[in-house]
Amino acid sequence: MELKGKRVMSAGTGISGIGAAKLLTDCGIETVLYDGNDQLNKEDIIQKVGAPVEVILGELTDEMVREFDMMVLSPGISVNAPFVQKFVKAGIPVWSEIELAYYFSKGEIAAITGTNGKTTTTALAGEIASCQSDSVFVVGNIGIPYTNVALDTTEDSLIVAEISSFQLETIHDFCPKVSAVLNITPDHLDRHGTVECYAETKLKIAMNQTKDQFCVLNYDDPTTRAMAEKISATPVFFSRKEILDQGVYLDKDQFVVSWNGEKKVICTMDDINLLGGHNHENILAAIGVTYFMGIKPEAILEGIRKFKGVAHRIEFVDEINGVAYYNDSKGTNPDAAIKGIQAMNRPTYLIGGGYDKQSAYDEWIEAFDGKVKELILLGQTAEKIAKTAREHGFDHIVMVESLEEAVDYAARHAENGDAVLLSPACASWGMFKNYEVRGDQFKEFVHKLA
Repeated sequence: MELKGKRVMSAGTGISGIGAAKLLTDCGIETVLYDGNDQLNKEDIIQKVGAPVEVILGELTDEMVREFDMMVLSPGISVNAPFVQKFVKAGIPVWSEIELAYYFSKGEIAAITGTNGKTTTTALAGEIASCQSDSVFVVGNIGIPYTNVALDTTEDSLIVAEISSFQLETIHDFCPKVSAVLNITPDHLDRHGTVECYAETKLKIAMNQTKDQFCVLNYDDPTTRAMAEKISATPVFFSRKEILDQGVYLDKDQFVVSWNGEKKVICTMDDINLLGGHNHENILAAIGVTYFMGIKPEAILEGIRKFKGVAHRIEFVDEINGVAYYNDSKGTNPDAAIKGIQAMNRPTYLIGGGYDKQSAYDEWIEAFDGKVKELILLGQTAEKIAKTAREHGFDHIVMVESLEEAVDYAARHAENGDAVLLSPACASWGMFKNYEVRGDQFKEFVHKLA
Protein backbone atom coordinates (compact mmCIF):
# COMPACT_ATOMS: atom_id res chain seq x y z
CA MET A 1 0.00 0.00 0.00
CA GLU A 2 1.39 3.39 -1.00
CA LEU A 3 1.15 5.86 1.92
CA LYS A 4 1.93 9.06 0.04
CA GLY A 5 -1.17 11.18 -0.25
CA LYS A 6 -3.03 9.14 2.35
CA ARG A 7 -4.66 10.34 5.58
CA VAL A 8 -3.49 8.10 8.42
CA MET A 9 -4.58 7.81 12.03
CA SER A 10 -2.06 6.86 14.73
CA ALA A 11 -4.12 5.40 17.58
CA GLY A 12 -2.79 5.81 21.11
CA THR A 13 -0.72 8.61 22.59
CA GLY A 14 1.83 6.50 24.45
CA ILE A 15 5.40 5.84 23.29
CA SER A 16 4.29 3.66 20.34
CA GLY A 17 1.57 6.00 19.08
CA ILE A 18 3.83 9.04 19.33
CA GLY A 19 6.63 7.15 17.56
CA ALA A 20 4.32 6.16 14.71
CA ALA A 21 2.95 9.69 14.34
CA LYS A 22 6.44 11.18 14.29
CA LEU A 23 7.58 8.74 11.60
CA LEU A 24 4.55 9.48 9.46
CA THR A 25 4.89 13.26 9.78
CA ASP A 26 8.64 13.06 9.08
CA CYS A 27 7.74 11.32 5.82
CA GLY A 28 5.26 14.04 4.85
CA ILE A 29 2.14 11.92 5.36
CA GLU A 30 -1.02 13.56 6.69
CA THR A 31 -1.32 12.22 10.23
CA VAL A 32 -3.92 12.43 12.97
CA LEU A 33 -3.18 11.28 16.52
CA TYR A 34 -6.16 9.76 18.28
CA ASP A 35 -6.88 8.83 21.89
CA GLY A 36 -10.21 7.86 23.41
CA ASN A 37 -9.39 9.79 26.59
CA ASP A 38 -10.94 13.23 26.06
CA GLN A 39 -9.30 14.55 29.25
CA LEU A 40 -5.82 14.62 27.70
CA ASN A 41 -4.14 17.91 26.76
CA LYS A 42 -3.75 18.29 23.00
CA GLU A 43 -0.85 20.73 23.25
CA ASP A 44 1.11 18.27 25.44
CA ILE A 45 0.56 15.54 22.85
CA ILE A 46 1.68 17.75 19.94
CA GLN A 47 4.78 18.72 21.89
CA LYS A 48 5.71 15.03 22.30
CA VAL A 49 5.49 14.51 18.54
CA GLY A 50 7.64 17.59 17.96
CA ALA A 51 5.77 18.54 14.79
CA PRO A 52 2.38 20.03 13.89
CA VAL A 53 -0.14 17.22 13.95
CA GLU A 54 -3.92 17.08 14.29
CA VAL A 55 -5.15 15.48 17.53
CA ILE A 56 -8.58 13.96 18.05
CA LEU A 57 -9.75 12.93 21.52
CA GLY A 58 -12.88 11.15 22.69
CA GLU A 59 -15.43 9.19 20.69
CA LEU A 60 -15.04 8.51 16.98
CA THR A 61 -18.14 8.56 14.79
CA ASP A 62 -18.56 6.37 11.71
CA GLU A 63 -18.40 9.52 9.59
CA MET A 64 -15.03 10.49 11.12
CA VAL A 65 -13.66 6.99 10.53
CA ARG A 66 -14.48 7.16 6.81
CA GLU A 67 -12.18 10.20 6.46
CA PHE A 68 -9.13 7.95 6.94
CA ASP A 69 -7.25 5.68 4.55
CA MET A 70 -5.42 3.68 7.22
CA MET A 71 -4.90 3.31 10.97
CA VAL A 72 -1.67 2.48 12.85
CA LEU A 73 -2.56 0.72 16.09
CA SER A 74 -0.48 0.91 19.28
CA PRO A 75 0.07 -2.56 20.80
CA GLY A 76 -1.65 -1.58 24.04
CA ILE A 77 -4.97 -1.20 22.18
CA SER A 78 -6.90 -4.37 21.39
CA VAL A 79 -8.07 -5.02 17.84
CA ASN A 80 -11.44 -5.75 19.47
CA ALA A 81 -11.77 -2.20 20.80
CA PRO A 82 -15.03 -0.72 19.42
CA PHE A 83 -13.36 2.15 17.54
CA VAL A 84 -10.87 -0.26 15.92
CA GLN A 85 -13.71 -2.50 14.81
CA LYS A 86 -15.27 0.53 13.09
CA PHE A 87 -12.17 0.68 10.86
CA VAL A 88 -12.24 -3.08 10.27
CA LYS A 89 -15.93 -3.07 9.29
CA ALA A 90 -15.35 -0.09 6.98
CA GLY A 91 -12.61 -2.06 5.20
CA ILE A 92 -9.91 0.42 6.20
CA PRO A 93 -6.47 -1.22 6.74
CA VAL A 94 -5.22 -1.46 10.32
CA TRP A 95 -1.43 -1.73 10.68
CA SER A 96 0.70 -2.42 13.72
CA GLU A 97 3.53 0.02 14.43
CA ILE A 98 5.90 -2.84 13.53
CA GLU A 99 4.32 -3.02 10.06
CA LEU A 100 4.70 0.75 9.67
CA ALA A 101 8.37 0.70 10.66
CA TYR A 102 9.01 -2.24 8.31
CA TYR A 103 7.46 -0.25 5.43
CA PHE A 104 10.05 2.52 5.85
CA SER A 105 13.13 0.64 7.07
CA LYS A 106 16.03 -0.99 5.21
CA GLY A 107 18.44 -3.78 6.07
CA GLU A 108 17.90 -7.30 7.38
CA ILE A 109 15.63 -8.15 10.30
CA ALA A 110 15.76 -10.77 13.03
CA ALA A 111 12.42 -10.89 14.85
CA ILE A 112 12.03 -12.69 18.18
CA THR A 113 8.84 -13.61 20.02
CA GLY A 114 7.63 -16.13 22.61
CA THR A 115 6.16 -16.01 26.09
CA ASN A 116 9.41 -15.82 28.06
CA GLY A 117 13.04 -15.01 27.33
CA LYS A 118 12.34 -12.53 24.50
CA THR A 119 14.15 -9.59 26.06
CA THR A 120 17.26 -11.55 27.09
CA THR A 121 17.48 -13.31 23.72
CA THR A 122 16.94 -10.07 21.79
CA ALA A 123 19.49 -8.14 23.84
CA LEU A 124 22.05 -10.95 23.49
CA ALA A 125 21.44 -11.24 19.73
CA GLY A 126 21.91 -7.47 19.48
CA GLU A 127 25.19 -7.66 21.42
CA ILE A 128 26.38 -10.43 19.11
CA ALA A 129 25.38 -8.54 15.96
CA SER A 130 27.28 -5.47 17.21
CA CYS A 131 30.45 -7.55 17.29
CA GLN A 132 30.28 -7.86 13.49
CA SER A 133 28.35 -4.82 12.25
CA ASP A 134 28.56 -1.09 12.95
CA SER A 135 24.88 -0.58 12.03
CA VAL A 136 22.78 -2.55 14.52
CA PHE A 137 19.38 -1.53 15.91
CA VAL A 138 17.82 -3.38 18.84
CA VAL A 139 14.16 -2.42 18.84
CA GLY A 140 10.56 -3.33 19.55
CA ASN A 141 9.07 -4.54 22.80
CA ILE A 142 12.51 -4.23 24.41
CA GLY A 143 11.90 -0.51 24.86
CA ILE A 144 12.94 1.38 21.71
CA PRO A 145 10.08 1.62 19.18
CA TYR A 146 11.08 0.34 15.76
CA THR A 147 9.39 3.44 14.31
CA ASN A 148 11.93 5.66 16.12
CA VAL A 149 14.86 4.31 14.10
CA ALA A 150 13.29 3.12 10.83
CA LEU A 151 14.60 6.12 8.85
CA ASP A 152 18.11 5.69 10.30
CA THR A 153 18.53 2.19 8.85
CA THR A 154 20.50 1.46 5.69
CA GLU A 155 20.82 -1.55 3.40
CA ASP A 156 23.74 -2.70 5.60
CA SER A 157 21.79 -2.47 8.86
CA LEU A 158 20.92 -5.41 11.08
CA ILE A 159 17.68 -4.92 13.01
CA VAL A 160 17.04 -7.19 16.00
CA ALA A 161 13.43 -6.82 17.15
CA GLU A 162 11.57 -8.16 20.16
CA ILE A 163 7.99 -8.60 19.00
CA SER A 164 4.97 -9.12 21.24
CA SER A 165 1.76 -10.94 20.34
CA PHE A 166 -0.03 -7.58 20.49
CA GLN A 167 2.26 -6.22 17.78
CA LEU A 168 1.78 -9.32 15.62
CA GLU A 169 -2.02 -9.07 15.57
CA THR A 170 -1.97 -6.47 12.79
CA ILE A 171 1.05 -7.21 10.61
CA HIS A 172 0.53 -7.68 6.86
CA ASP A 173 3.78 -7.76 4.85
CA PHE A 174 6.30 -7.80 7.73
CA CYS A 175 8.93 -10.39 6.81
CA PRO A 176 12.17 -10.95 8.77
CA LYS A 177 15.15 -12.86 7.42
CA VAL A 178 15.17 -14.87 10.64
CA SER A 179 12.23 -15.23 13.02
CA ALA A 180 12.12 -17.03 16.35
CA VAL A 181 9.38 -18.38 18.62
CA LEU A 182 11.07 -19.25 21.90
CA ASN A 183 8.26 -20.95 23.83
CA ILE A 184 4.52 -20.83 24.45
CA THR A 185 2.91 -20.87 27.89
CA PRO A 186 -0.46 -19.33 28.87
CA ASP A 187 -0.25 -15.53 28.89
CA HIS A 188 -2.40 -12.54 27.90
CA LEU A 189 -5.50 -14.72 27.89
CA ASP A 190 -7.48 -11.64 28.87
CA ARG A 191 -6.75 -10.38 25.34
CA HIS A 192 -6.34 -13.51 23.20
CA GLY A 193 -8.97 -15.67 24.92
CA THR A 194 -7.33 -19.09 24.48
CA VAL A 195 -3.78 -20.46 24.45
CA GLU A 196 -4.43 -21.73 20.92
CA CYS A 197 -5.31 -18.22 19.68
CA TYR A 198 -2.28 -16.81 21.53
CA ALA A 199 0.04 -19.37 19.87
CA GLU A 200 -1.45 -18.70 16.42
CA THR A 201 -0.82 -14.98 16.90
CA LYS A 202 2.80 -15.64 17.86
CA LEU A 203 3.31 -17.75 14.74
CA LYS A 204 2.27 -14.82 12.53
CA ILE A 205 5.89 -13.69 12.94
CA ALA A 206 6.78 -16.22 10.21
CA MET A 207 3.69 -15.93 8.01
CA ASN A 208 5.41 -14.08 5.14
CA GLN A 209 8.72 -15.93 5.22
CA THR A 210 9.91 -18.17 2.40
CA LYS A 211 12.05 -21.31 2.24
CA ASP A 212 15.29 -19.34 1.94
CA GLN A 213 14.56 -17.65 5.29
CA PHE A 214 14.68 -19.21 8.75
CA CYS A 215 12.42 -19.68 11.76
CA VAL A 216 14.17 -20.63 15.01
CA LEU A 217 11.96 -22.85 17.20
CA ASN A 218 12.27 -24.48 20.63
CA TYR A 219 12.45 -28.25 20.12
CA ASP A 220 11.84 -28.87 23.83
CA ASP A 221 8.46 -27.10 23.76
CA PRO A 222 5.81 -29.30 22.07
CA THR A 223 3.82 -26.28 20.87
CA THR A 224 6.74 -24.57 19.13
CA ARG A 225 8.11 -27.87 17.82
CA ALA A 226 4.77 -28.48 16.06
CA MET A 227 4.98 -25.02 14.46
CA ALA A 228 7.62 -26.35 12.06
CA GLU A 229 4.83 -28.09 10.13
CA LYS A 230 2.90 -24.84 9.67
CA ILE A 231 5.56 -22.52 8.25
CA SER A 232 7.10 -21.93 4.83
CA ALA A 233 10.46 -20.86 6.27
CA THR A 234 13.23 -23.36 6.95
CA PRO A 235 12.86 -24.43 10.60
CA VAL A 236 15.91 -24.29 12.87
CA PHE A 237 15.40 -26.10 16.15
CA PHE A 238 17.28 -25.40 19.37
CA SER A 239 17.35 -27.78 22.32
CA ARG A 240 18.75 -27.83 25.84
CA LYS A 241 17.75 -31.49 26.30
CA GLU A 242 18.39 -33.27 22.99
CA ILE A 243 21.32 -33.72 20.62
CA LEU A 244 19.98 -32.58 17.24
CA ASP A 245 21.13 -33.73 13.80
CA GLN A 246 20.10 -30.31 12.49
CA GLY A 247 19.95 -27.30 14.78
CA VAL A 248 21.50 -25.72 17.85
CA TYR A 249 21.92 -27.73 21.03
CA LEU A 250 23.69 -28.07 24.36
CA ASP A 251 26.06 -31.04 24.57
CA LYS A 252 27.33 -31.27 28.16
CA ASP A 253 29.06 -27.86 28.48
CA GLN A 254 29.22 -27.04 24.75
CA PHE A 255 26.82 -24.94 22.67
CA VAL A 256 26.83 -26.52 19.22
CA VAL A 257 25.46 -25.68 15.77
CA SER A 258 24.89 -28.73 13.56
CA TRP A 259 23.84 -27.96 10.00
CA ASN A 260 24.10 -29.88 6.74
CA GLY A 261 26.54 -32.41 8.18
CA GLU A 262 28.87 -29.81 9.74
CA LYS A 263 29.21 -29.29 13.50
CA LYS A 264 30.62 -26.13 15.10
CA VAL A 265 31.19 -25.55 18.81
CA ILE A 266 30.26 -21.89 19.30
CA CYS A 267 31.08 -21.54 23.01
CA THR A 268 31.18 -23.42 26.31
CA MET A 269 29.75 -22.87 29.79
CA ASP A 270 33.00 -21.11 30.72
CA ASP A 271 32.19 -18.37 28.18
CA ILE A 272 28.73 -17.41 29.47
CA ASN A 273 27.67 -15.01 32.23
CA LEU A 274 24.01 -16.09 32.54
CA LEU A 275 22.87 -18.67 35.09
CA GLY A 276 19.98 -21.11 34.92
CA GLY A 277 18.60 -23.55 32.39
CA HIS A 278 16.19 -20.96 30.98
CA ASN A 279 19.15 -18.73 30.14
CA HIS A 280 20.91 -21.63 28.43
CA GLU A 281 17.82 -21.80 26.20
CA ASN A 282 18.05 -18.06 25.55
CA ILE A 283 21.70 -18.44 24.54
CA LEU A 284 20.89 -21.34 22.22
CA ALA A 285 18.11 -19.29 20.61
CA ALA A 286 20.37 -16.24 20.19
CA ILE A 287 23.03 -18.43 18.58
CA GLY A 288 20.42 -19.80 16.18
CA VAL A 289 19.12 -16.35 15.30
CA THR A 290 22.51 -14.74 14.72
CA TYR A 291 24.18 -17.71 13.00
CA PHE A 292 21.44 -17.83 10.38
CA MET A 293 21.55 -14.04 10.05
CA GLY A 294 25.09 -14.62 8.80
CA ILE A 295 27.05 -13.61 11.90
CA LYS A 296 30.41 -15.35 12.06
CA PRO A 297 31.02 -17.85 14.91
CA GLU A 298 33.89 -15.77 16.34
CA ALA A 299 31.59 -12.72 16.59
CA ILE A 300 28.90 -14.86 18.27
CA LEU A 301 31.47 -16.03 20.83
CA GLU A 302 32.63 -12.47 21.47
CA GLY A 303 29.08 -11.26 22.01
CA ILE A 304 28.26 -14.09 24.40
CA ARG A 305 31.37 -13.38 26.45
CA LYS A 306 30.49 -9.67 26.68
CA PHE A 307 26.82 -10.09 27.59
CA LYS A 308 25.98 -9.67 31.30
CA GLY A 309 22.17 -9.99 31.17
CA VAL A 310 19.30 -7.51 31.24
CA ALA A 311 17.79 -5.37 33.96
CA HIS A 312 14.71 -6.68 35.80
CA ARG A 313 15.38 -10.33 34.94
CA ILE A 314 16.78 -12.09 38.04
CA GLU A 315 18.94 -8.99 38.47
CA PHE A 316 21.15 -8.95 41.57
CA VAL A 317 20.50 -5.67 43.40
CA ASP A 318 22.52 -5.78 46.63
CA GLU A 319 23.44 -7.87 49.66
CA ILE A 320 22.54 -6.24 52.98
CA ASN A 321 23.22 -7.89 56.34
CA GLY A 322 23.84 -11.17 54.56
CA VAL A 323 20.51 -11.03 52.66
CA ALA A 324 20.66 -11.03 48.84
CA TYR A 325 18.04 -8.99 46.97
CA TYR A 326 17.01 -9.89 43.41
CA ASN A 327 14.83 -7.92 40.99
CA ASP A 328 12.84 -10.16 38.65
CA SER A 329 10.12 -7.63 37.85
CA LYS A 330 10.06 -8.95 34.28
CA GLY A 331 8.58 -12.17 35.67
CA THR A 332 5.14 -10.98 34.54
CA ASN A 333 3.52 -14.42 34.22
CA PRO A 334 3.69 -17.66 36.22
CA ASP A 335 6.05 -19.45 33.83
CA ALA A 336 8.57 -16.59 33.93
CA ALA A 337 8.29 -16.45 37.73
CA ILE A 338 8.98 -20.20 37.91
CA LYS A 339 12.34 -19.50 36.26
CA GLY A 340 12.99 -16.85 38.91
CA ILE A 341 12.43 -19.12 41.89
CA GLN A 342 14.32 -21.98 40.24
CA ALA A 343 17.37 -19.72 39.98
CA MET A 344 17.42 -19.08 43.75
CA ASN A 345 19.94 -21.06 45.81
CA ARG A 346 18.93 -19.61 49.21
CA PRO A 347 15.82 -19.66 51.42
CA THR A 348 13.70 -16.97 49.81
CA TYR A 349 11.17 -14.31 50.74
CA LEU A 350 9.13 -14.07 47.54
CA ILE A 351 7.22 -10.90 46.59
CA GLY A 352 4.41 -11.52 44.10
CA GLY A 353 1.07 -10.31 42.80
CA GLY A 354 -0.20 -7.57 40.50
CA TYR A 355 -2.57 -7.19 37.57
CA ASP A 356 -4.81 -10.17 36.77
CA LYS A 357 -4.21 -11.52 33.25
CA GLN A 358 -6.45 -14.51 34.03
CA SER A 359 -3.43 -16.75 34.68
CA ALA A 360 -3.45 -19.87 36.86
CA TYR A 361 -0.80 -20.00 39.59
CA ASP A 362 -0.74 -23.71 40.50
CA GLU A 363 2.52 -24.58 38.72
CA TRP A 364 4.24 -21.52 40.17
CA ILE A 365 3.31 -22.52 43.72
CA GLU A 366 4.41 -26.11 43.06
CA ALA A 367 7.78 -24.80 41.85
CA PHE A 368 8.54 -23.31 45.29
CA ASP A 369 10.12 -26.68 46.10
CA GLY A 370 10.76 -25.82 49.76
CA LYS A 371 12.74 -22.67 48.88
CA VAL A 372 10.10 -20.06 49.79
CA LYS A 373 10.03 -19.07 53.46
CA GLU A 374 7.21 -16.58 53.02
CA LEU A 375 5.09 -15.40 50.11
CA ILE A 376 4.46 -11.64 50.31
CA LEU A 377 1.49 -10.65 48.14
CA LEU A 378 0.13 -7.36 46.87
CA GLY A 379 -2.09 -6.10 44.08
CA GLN A 380 -5.23 -7.30 42.34
CA THR A 381 -4.25 -10.98 42.31
CA ALA A 382 -3.16 -11.26 45.96
CA GLU A 383 -6.27 -13.10 47.18
CA LYS A 384 -6.39 -15.35 44.10
CA ILE A 385 -2.73 -16.37 44.55
CA ALA A 386 -3.16 -16.86 48.30
CA LYS A 387 -6.14 -19.17 47.70
CA THR A 388 -4.14 -21.21 45.18
CA ALA A 389 -1.16 -21.41 47.55
CA ARG A 390 -3.32 -22.72 50.41
CA GLU A 391 -4.89 -25.30 48.10
CA HIS A 392 -1.36 -26.59 47.52
CA GLY A 393 -0.59 -26.69 51.23
CA PHE A 394 1.46 -23.47 51.38
CA ASP A 395 0.18 -21.03 53.99
CA HIS A 396 3.21 -18.89 54.88
CA ILE A 397 1.52 -15.88 53.31
CA VAL A 398 1.62 -12.18 54.12
CA MET A 399 -0.63 -9.55 52.53
CA VAL A 400 0.71 -6.00 52.04
CA GLU A 401 -0.62 -2.83 50.44
CA SER A 402 2.48 -1.61 48.62
CA LEU A 403 5.82 -2.71 47.22
CA GLU A 404 7.61 -0.57 49.80
CA GLU A 405 5.74 -2.37 52.59
CA ALA A 406 6.70 -5.71 51.01
CA VAL A 407 10.40 -4.82 50.94
CA ASP A 408 10.24 -3.49 54.49
CA TYR A 409 8.56 -6.69 55.75
CA ALA A 410 11.10 -8.92 54.00
CA ALA A 411 14.05 -6.88 55.31
CA ARG A 412 12.77 -7.13 58.92
CA HIS A 413 12.26 -10.90 58.79
CA ALA A 414 14.98 -12.23 56.46
CA GLU A 415 18.08 -13.68 58.10
CA ASN A 416 21.73 -13.91 57.09
CA GLY A 417 21.90 -16.33 54.15
CA ASP A 418 18.35 -15.66 52.91
CA ALA A 419 17.26 -14.03 49.64
CA VAL A 420 14.48 -11.56 48.86
CA LEU A 421 13.10 -11.99 45.34
CA LEU A 422 10.65 -9.73 43.52
CA SER A 423 9.16 -12.08 40.92
CA PRO A 424 5.48 -11.15 40.70
CA ALA A 425 4.07 -13.71 38.20
CA CYS A 426 1.74 -10.85 37.18
CA ALA A 427 1.78 -7.71 35.07
CA SER A 428 2.48 -4.38 36.76
CA TRP A 429 -0.53 -2.48 35.40
CA GLY A 430 -2.82 -0.87 37.91
CA MET A 431 -0.04 -0.22 40.43
CA PHE A 432 2.82 0.75 38.11
CA LYS A 433 3.17 2.12 34.58
CA ASN A 434 5.18 -0.94 33.52
CA TYR A 435 7.44 -3.65 34.89
CA GLU A 436 10.50 -1.39 34.55
CA VAL A 437 9.01 1.18 36.93
CA ARG A 438 8.09 -1.62 39.34
CA GLY A 439 11.63 -3.01 39.21
CA ASP A 440 13.24 0.41 39.56
CA GLN A 441 11.12 1.16 42.63
CA PHE A 442 12.07 -2.19 44.15
CA LYS A 443 15.75 -1.38 43.65
CA GLU A 444 15.23 2.08 45.12
CA PHE A 445 13.61 0.62 48.25
CA VAL A 446 16.44 -1.91 48.61
CA HIS A 447 19.11 0.77 48.25
CA LYS A 448 17.37 2.76 50.99
CA LEU A 449 17.83 -0.22 53.31
CA ALA A 450 21.58 -0.05 52.72
